Amino acid sequence: MTSGAQTLVHPARLRVVAKYLSQLALVLAVLTLVPLGFALAEGMTALALRYLALVAALVLVAALGVRVKVTEHVQPNEALVIVALAFTLSPLLMSWPLAAAGIPFVDALFEAVSGITTTGLTTLVSLEDKPASFLFARAWMQWYGGLGIVVLSVALLMGHTLAGRRLAGPTGSEGIVASARTHARRMFTVYASLTVVGIALLWLLSGDGLLAVTHALAAVSTGGFSALEGSLADFPNWPLRYAVIALAFAGAIPLPLYYRLRQHGLGALRDPELYALLICTTAVAGWLWLTLTPVPGQSSLAHAILLGASAQTTAGFSSLDVAELGNDSKAILILAMFVGGGLGSTAGGVKLLRLLILLRVLHVLLQRAGLPPHAVLEPRLGGRMIERDDIERALMIVLLFIAVIVLSWLAFVAHGYPPFDALFEVVSATGTVGLSAGITSAELPALLKMILCFDMLLGRLEIVALLVVLYPRTWIGKRAPSSP
Repeated sequence: MTSGAQTLVHPARLRVVAKYLSQLALVLAVLTLVPLGFALAEGMTALALRYLALVAALVLVAALGVRVKVTEHVQPNEALVIVALAFTLSPLLMSWPLAAAGIPFVDALFEAVSGITTTGLTTLVSLEDKPASFLFARAWMQWYGGLGIVVLSVALLMGHTLAGRRLAGPTGSEGIVASARTHARRMFTVYASLTVVGIALLWLLSGDGLLAVTHALAAVSTGGFSALEGSLADFPNWPLRYAVIALAFAGAIPLPLYYRLRQHGLGALRDPELYALLICTTAVAGWLWLTLTPVPGQSSLAHAILLGASAQTTAGFSSLDVAELGNDSKAILILAMFVGGGLGSTAGGVKLLRLLILLRVLHVLLQRAGLPPHAVLEPRLGGRMIERDDIERALMIVLLFIAVIVLSWLAFVAHGYPPFDALFEVVSATGTVGLSAGITSAELPALLKMILCFDMLLGRLEIVALLVVLYPRTWIGKRAPSSP
């Protein structure tokens, strides 16, 4: 960046950040009323008191924020700071009630981070001795964590780039930036509708209300927390297992696509990301089918389909012990977890759209090698021009993901963990998946637990938001006015 451009950069205004964080505190207080009511209904008085104290503190923060007057305009760096702090502070707050279940604070924090980032990794040895209110709270955190990233992704990606236009879709006479709130409401409607349908479907198939609610919340958010010790392996039948994975697949599809389907019919299904999700899931499942060791009395194909879809959607559910898989099976799962689902969905990973952008650019470069010098050939995807900003951002996100994975992997290897299993674990955390090669446990050193927590946060925020918080110019310099 030139010195002239640097003078135009405005640091984040503390009043703006404080104002919107206080508003989010009120939202979190309202969301916390749900597990509070569940704890009271279950008779968990000590847990309910912790939730009540937390709600009171959040309401107080929100009340103080009412006095702060700021303009409605939010700078891009301020938006990223608000998102990053919201996803960082929320687990810190929610870990206190979770610790009431009798687990150490480090493990409670790990569960909270894993929940709100919709990852699903857990250090808990057993779930059988945990109260229903604890199991519900984990699934509930995943649900509103998934909701948060879905809605915020629209607000943050609104702009004249391919990603912003794809998330927005056809807007008629509306401007893309001006209609950000409209798109957020549409995505919330889709997300809530999938959740209601999912709960009804799982309840019908299982007859168990708690199982239906907890797994529907975790599936639609592609979170993966299960109320059962063996995840989907403890389910009574295969239709119920596939129903959970179908919900996860629905959550991994770009949610604006559902709205476009309603508005424009089946033609909206001609979507490159949807095709890519189907192709990748099929390829991963097929590879697993060829590499899984047959289990007497069980279908390898059934397990392969379920596990392949779970990895590609970054849901993290499993019907078998991933730690017992061979390295060839783990390798394809690592690739699937790294890529993830669609942009504008609840899935993690680097996102399919970015992979498609890079592949399309590579294709165009190869085509240009055979064209005359004066020929013009620009990369396009889904009928739209791929702009330079799209390419740069896609490449940046992929490289940042790789850098985070490598650095975290080195820390695990230095502690003596098997290199391939360590890579699997780190990719699972950074991709916010939740599948485990057996490393994540209560015995894992606290430092490595914190590294995985950091990976989960970086993966959920796509790294950039946290980097903006740590960037000195985000806080130092001449600020723009924050009041009307």
